[in-house]
Amino acid sequence: MKQSHIAMFSVGAHGHVNPSLDVIRALVARGHRVTYAIPPSFAATVAATGAEPRTYTTTLPAPDDPDAWDGQLLDHLRLFLADAGRALPQLLAAYRDDRPDLILYDPMAYAARALADRWRIPAVQLSPHAVPWNGYEEDIAAELAARPPGDTTPPAHAWLAQTGLGPSRAARRPDRCLALISTLLQPHPDRVDPTVYTFTGPCWNTHAPDFYRACIAAFGDHPDWHVVLHTGRNTTPPLPDALPANIEAHPWVPQRSVLDHADAFLTHAGASSAHEALARGVPMVTVPQAADQFGNAALLTNLGIARHVPKASATPETLRNAVLTLLNDPALPHHTTRILNHLSTEPGTPQATTLIESELP
Repeated sequence: MKQSHIAMFSVGAHGHVNPSLDVIRALVARGHRVTYAIPPSFAATVAATGAEPRTYTTTLPAPDDPDAWDGQLLDHLRLFLADAGRALPQLLAAYRDDRPDLILYDPMAYAARALADRWRIPAVQLSPHAVPWNGYEEDIAAELAARPPGDTTPPAHAWLAQTGLGPSRAARRPDRCLALISTLLQPHPDRVDPTVYTFTGPCWNTHAPDFYRACIAAFGDHPDWHVVLHTGRNTTPPLPDALPANIEAHPWVPQRSVLDHADAFLTHAGASSAHEALARGVPMVTVPQAADQFGNAALLTNLGIARHVPKASATPETLRNAVLTLLNDPALPHHTTRILNHLSTEPGTPQATTLIESELP
């Protein structure tokens, strides 16, 4: 196959960039010239795949600053749409004399759809999270109607009601989408349109001091547990100087390597982290914070591989009890084996690469 120019467009957030990286690396290895439009803070990460970063100035808050991401999903979507408006003229200039043969794009990279329409070239969405299923609007409306009065807990899948909809042509549902997730993290996978969406399975490739202190209180000085705490780079106020002897805290850890040795994983239930734990048979206690994390937490709990602790209830006692209850569940080995068998049937990066190449003109 002749060398083609494939352009990937994403947004400045780890959960949107990381799932695509191994696909990009594979496309480069297949001889394609790949450019990747991304804010400067992710340029080195993208360059490590062999792709050429095309940087643009973003208006999004820093990915490690959750306080800036407070609010409802609609507030977040407004941020992404405003960022797309700022990015679009920059991207037009960056690609003025170098139009791609094919566009790949994250669901939140709304400017990419506008570029594909303007240039009249094919575009394939790479979704790092669950996708809409047939009838999902009605399902979500029913879920909302069934909530008890005064319940402010975000419904598990309500965030999807705003994804791919709206008056903007750039925000419409995709013509073609590769969902880079396992069907284990997709609500109603049997009701997803297979002519539009293909599930490849995962393609391998926080700033919350009060929560971290609760973890330290929950698991510190326990003689049978060794705890690795990933704090992120912006933990303020800082953690205590003197940690219990069985706890180590780091601003960054090689998560997959740590999970290779872990017996349990306390996580926000982002799709990337959930996939990494599922692939290693590591049970999870989930404390979701935003967006698809609530839906992922519900699905993981239904799979029997996780326990859900609401953020407001994440005291040292509830966290400790959730871990102990999960690890002492006699059905856990059965659930783990079933999930590992399922994941072994999902093709991942090779299928994603082949399907992307099939969309080239």
